[in-house]
Amino acid sequence: MTPVVAVVLAAGLDRLVAEPPTKLHPVAWLGRGIGTLDRAWRYPRFAGVVAALSVPLFVAAVAAGVVAVVAAASPVGGAVVAGLVCFVSTSRRMLVDEAWAVVAASEADLPAARERLRSLAGRDATDLSGGEVRSAAVESAAENLADGLVAPLAGFALLAPVSVAAGAAAAAAIKTVNTLDSIFGYRSEPMGWAPARLDDLIMWLPARVSACLLAVSGGKPGAVVRARRAAHEPSSPNSGWPMATLAAGLGVRLGKPGAYVLDGGPDLPTRADADRGITVVSRAGWLAFGLAAAGVIAAC
Repeated sequence: MTPVVAVVLAAGLDRLVAEPPTKLHPVAWLGRGIGTLDRAWRYPRFAGVVAALSVPLFVAAVAAGVVAVVAAASPVGGAVVAGLVCFVSTSRRMLVDEAWAVVAASEADLPAARERLRSLAGRDATDLSGGEVRSAAVESAAENLADGLVAPLAGFALLAPVSVAAGAAAAAAIKTVNTLDSIFGYRSEPMGWAPARLDDLIMWLPARVSACLLAVSGGKPGAVVRARRAAHEPSSPNSGWPMATLAAGLGVRLGKPGAYVLDGGPDLPTRADADRGITVVSRAGWLAFGLAAAGVIAAC
């Protein structure tokens, strides 16, 4: 039952701690390390392929090695270390707390809300209205549910019944792929092709699972069906699914000006709509933890 201990520990730490301090956060270290690869390579696409394949494998090997060494001495210790890896590879509370803060500021201090939105969404917020800021916060919460929680948690739950070291390796590798994509996965970035394509591949199923979790958590199971057409509006093959499902479930219009519109309703979200949407994301995150624990129990 050590994999269950790891999942419960990760969920408990998420609730109590949210995130480790930046100076102590392994993902922050990873981001700084990956940032050193951002240079003028002679063959940037080839460099991107090498990075996309080697960096996640290296991080997975380190995570698996540490967990395996500790588990060999103490199975409970191995479960604790695996839970720590799962915890730093996932994020729920920090995501929803930051989204709620942006939404609250969108009414009280719009310039501050635009500034704070940068922590959630990579878009120019200079001229966004309050409704557009709330839309961006809700969209980001839904999208990051998939890549920041469901994907690494699913990787852990699938392989942890084999060994907690394998589960930790899967969670760490998926988080690394997502980090590579967040740094290099842009059309303007010469190295970005391979990280973006690998992230698209890995996120295909978690994005759709996240859409289902959001529909169930919002009490609107039919929202996934209603979201099918709008889900293809964003250029990403995956991010549109959780965003469009949440838009349909809330009955509001979400979108990025000049890029896409997720037409779940006629109007942009009000403060109440946005708060309700972020609450749905939070519930979906807890549901993901619960399903991961149940899946591990069933497999064990």
